[in-house]
Order: sequence, then structure tokens, then C-alpha cells
Amino acid sequence: MMRRLLLICCFLVLAPVQADDWPQWMGLQRDGRWNETGTIDQFPAGGAKILWRKPLQGGYSGPAVAQGKVYVFDYIRGEGKLNNNPQNRAKFAGEERVLCLDAKTGETVWEYKYAAPYSISYASGPRCTPTVADGKVYTLGAEGHLACLDANTGSRVWTKELKQDYQAATPLWGFCSHPLVDGNKVICGVGGEGSILVAFDKQTGKELWKALSAKEQGYCPPMIYTIGNTRQLIHWNAEKIASVDPETGKVYWQEPLKPNYEMSIMSPRLEGNHLFAGGIGFVSMCLELDTSNPAAKVAWKGERATSVCPVNSTPVLENGYIYGIDQPGQLRCVELKTGKRLWESYLPTTGKKDGRPLNSGTTFLVKNGDKFFLFSETGHLIIAKLSPTGYEELSRAKILEPTNECFGRDVVWSHPAFADKCCFARNDKEIVCVSLGK
Repeated sequence: MMRRLLLICCFLVLAPVQADDWPQWMGLQRDGRWNETGTIDQFPAGGAKILWRKPLQGGYSGPAVAQGKVYVFDYIRGEGKLNNNPQNRAKFAGEERVLCLDAKTGETVWEYKYAAPYSISYASGPRCTPTVADGKVYTLGAEGHLACLDANTGSRVWTKELKQDYQAATPLWGFCSHPLVDGNKVICGVGGEGSILVAFDKQTGKELWKALSAKEQGYCPPMIYTIGNTRQLIHWNAEKIASVDPETGKVYWQEPLKPNYEMSIMSPRLEGNHLFAGGIGFVSMCLELDTSNPAAKVAWKGERATSVCPVNSTPVLENGYIYGIDQPGQLRCVELKTGKRLWESYLPTTGKKDGRPLNSGTTFLVKNGDKFFLFSETGHLIIAKLSPTGYEELSRAKILEPTNECFGRDVVWSHPAFADKCCFARNDKEIVCVSLGK
């Protein structure tokens, strides 16, 4: 008996720990947290250790990593030069493509592509990160092509054309709401009358419910939180933050919050019973949610000199504080319950302590243990400590070139994935796998 116990103990010690996948936008729980241990605190003296690079084409879609495979979404553009204009739509003929790669080598496992004429601003490619769940991959293209694919083979299971099916006009910057899988459902931000949110049967594509009307669907990814004993699906459209029952689409409550240009990009973040959202136009708000009944009241509204108003990235909430990138590009720390701004730093986005404001400055934040990994629009991966007392940068390395353009500067605006002690990041020319293991 003792020998058997010793063998079991040895097996438990020697057996490899299963690392978290990164199967969707912002990780396993869509919360910007990477729970893997044994990651580096400093990059090697010669820079980041690159395991592989793979050619890619245009897109803002981040990678997803699941079961040893990387899923990434790009756009094979036809003739014509990309000229970004924030208020004008560019027209291109081309194909959207879903690529499945081997996570260890970068070799192509399969691809799925289809014709996708574009008429959107910033038309380099799709916006939504693939969502991988239960052997399927769900992708939403910039012009509303929703696809369910077999994760192992890439074969099509079902598709929807949201513009035709729901009379949903393509937003100026395209469909951006990363699909959310919940139980037997895949939930998407769609648009059209009565269908700002739509739940589909994840196996067949059959509509299960639809809910809400607004001027536009906005760009926010849906998120499910449990407040008290009630699961609530939270979504921020162009006019208001709304809570609905994820099983039926029944509307629980709505609170007005209107960003400029309908740009409700970040997904509202919850800690305890406080829900925060903010965006372009220096708008922000914290709601206090009722823990006994689905209801909300305004705890505070931010002003230009307070709070944080993200444009392209979703903040991380930690121990009563908001860490996020403000509209001019500063990383800011804000008290969640009061909206009081504690500090700000341009270092992550500009690399300079005395950096100047950047229109829509962007850095993506991911919490890992007692530190953060930050991916800057400059193509730098940064390791830093964030606390209410300030920003402490530990190390940084250039892993990609910024291949897109915004307001006259070069940028890379794609949220990376973190899995298998690696970072998977892409621009408009390649995807790279960076080792982060000690």
C-alpha cells in the first residue's frame, strides 16, 4: 500500500501541469488574466527569444490558442493602396481567411477563406479574435460574415450573413464584437431593429433570441457576469450599457453612456458589484449593481481631468483599481469606487517619460501573477509592475514592427495571446511566437 502511495505521489510531482489556453479575446475568462506560472521577469540581454515567425496579411484580429493550435484571422486584399481615413470608408475586393497553425512550429494546419468585399474605414482586415470552444471555431468578419468551423479540419459547419439576415448596416469601422460562447449559445453584437444582441445555437446557427435596439450596435464585446445570484449579459452599444438575461434575452436594465462616433469599444469591467466603462470623447461611468435584484445605479461619472477613457483597449481591474490606457495614450490608475485618478504614465505607449498625447494611443494589458505584460502599439512587449503607487517597468523588447498607420504614426493594434509560456502576436505582415518561460 505504501509503495502504491509513493508511486501516486511521484506521478503527481512529475506530471506536467496543464497550461491555460487562450481560446478567445482577452483569454480564458475574457478578463485579461493569464494564470500560467514560471514566466520571465526580464527579457534576455539579446532581446526576446523568438521561436517562430509566419507570414500573414492584414487585420486587427488577435490570435486565439487552444489545444496546441493557433487560430488567426486576416484579409487577402485585392488591388489598391490602403489609406486610412477615420471618417471615410475604403472599398476593396478581397478574401477573409481563417488560418489554423501548429502552436509549436507555426506550420499551417488548415485554412478557410471566402470572398469579402470591404466598405469600411481602416480596412486592413477583420477585427474579431476567433473564439474556440468544444471543437468549434467561431469567427465574425468585418462585414458581418459569422462562421462556425470545425477546429480540427477547418470545414464549415454553418454560416450567417448578419447584414442580410438582420438588416444590420456595417458600422463605419466594421463588425468588431468578439463572439462569446455560453453553454449551447454563441452570442454576438449584430445590429438592426431589436437585434443589437443575438444568441445563436452554437451547433446549428439557429437563432435562439434577440434583444435591444439602438442607433448602432457599437463595437463592444459582450461579457457575462454573476452579480448576487443572477447571471447578467452586459453589452455597451452606441447609446447605453445594457444588461440582459443570457438565457432569454430579457432586458434587466439600461443606463445611458454615449461615446463619440458610436465608438463603444471596451467591454465593461466588473469587480465586486462595481461596473466600469469608458471611451472616446472623455466619457466614463461606474455603476453600482444591486446584488439582490438585477438593477443598477450610477456611482460616478468621469470628467476630462478624472477617471480613464480607453479607446482601443479594455482595462484590467485589480483590488479596487482600474488600470487602463486613456484616450491620449497614458496608462492611468484610477480608484474604482470614486473615479479618482492616482497616476499616469506615457512610458508604455511612447517609450518616453515626457511623452506627448497621442490620438487613440494604444497598449494592451494582461495580468500574470504579480506583474503585467503590456503590448504597445510600437511593437514592444513590456514587463511591468502596476500598483496604486505607480508604474514600474522591468523590461521591454521589440517583437514586431508597427505596420499599420493612424493619425500619421505607425502602429500595431492587435491584442496578443498568451499560452504555453509564450506570447503570440501579429501585425499586418506576420505572426510571431515569443518564449516567455524561465
